[in-house]
Amino acid sequence: MAGRGTGPDFVEALARGLDVLTCFDAERRSMSLSDVATAASLARPTARRLLLTLEELGYVRSAEGSFSLTPKVLELGMAYVSSLGLWEIARPHMEALVGRTGESTSMSQLDGSDIVYVARVAVPKLIALRVDVGTRFPAVQTSQGKVLLAALSPAQLATTLAEPTRSGLPTPLRRSPAQLQDELSEVRARGWALADEELAPGVRSVAVPVRDGAGTVRAAMNVTVHAAETTTERLLGEHLPQLLRAAGDVSAEWALWQSRPHGEVRTRPGTSAAG
Repeated sequence: MAGRGTGPDFVEALARGLDVLTCFDAERRSMSLSDVATAASLARPTARRLLLTLEELGYVRSAEGSFSLTPKVLELGMAYVSSLGLWEIARPHMEALVGRTGESTSMSQLDGSDIVYVARVAVPKLIALRVDVGTRFPAVQTSQGKVLLAALSPAQLATTLAEPTRSGLPTPLRRSPAQLQDELSEVRARGWALADEELAPGVRSVAVPVRDGAGTVRAAMNVTVHAAETTTERLLGEHLPQLLRAAGDVSAEWALWQSRPHGEVRTRPGTSAAG
């Protein structure tokens, strides 16, 4: 549920509308009015008004007494990514990386103690966990999360790890705080992180940072493989160098994009704004 504010300008109706949107997930793709009211902790009349409003706006559809989200909801998340200029820049590099490695690649950012996927180019693989843009995972169990956590100051790290995950997944403690600190120090020093079947059996990945124009780590990019098909040695020896190059290119282009006036049309090298 959306956080409840205490300021004089806090709009309760907007918060309740967000509660309705976020109560849908992979396990609850279609819900009745009663289901939504229960999941969002709302009275049925309130839930009904919000659902009908969201339906009129195109974010929800109804059929045979059940409600479900529409693809228009994706616009809310993509507006954030597009505002950064990141997806437009990253997409061709991610597609090229998939072409060279034959493996899926994703980009994530930190939100509390979770990572949230903001971009993904996938290949058909039998991986234990389904991943889409907007998917959350506990940061400490993922290669991208380790990269992002390693970029935090000690105070920021402590505050971040104190937040409970909103991924819906358990976060088993496989390492002590001291061990985690040591691992993150190593990640920070070498510039990449490995997660070897920590999130789910068969899922192995390596991740590297993506930096903005000021050199600050703002995202992480990974390559994910099936552990039964790709050894750690091959992942690090063959795919990691390709990943480092792709992330470096994204960071460099993003820095250039950020240095330009906001109204300027971005063109790729070798093209012109006219065509």
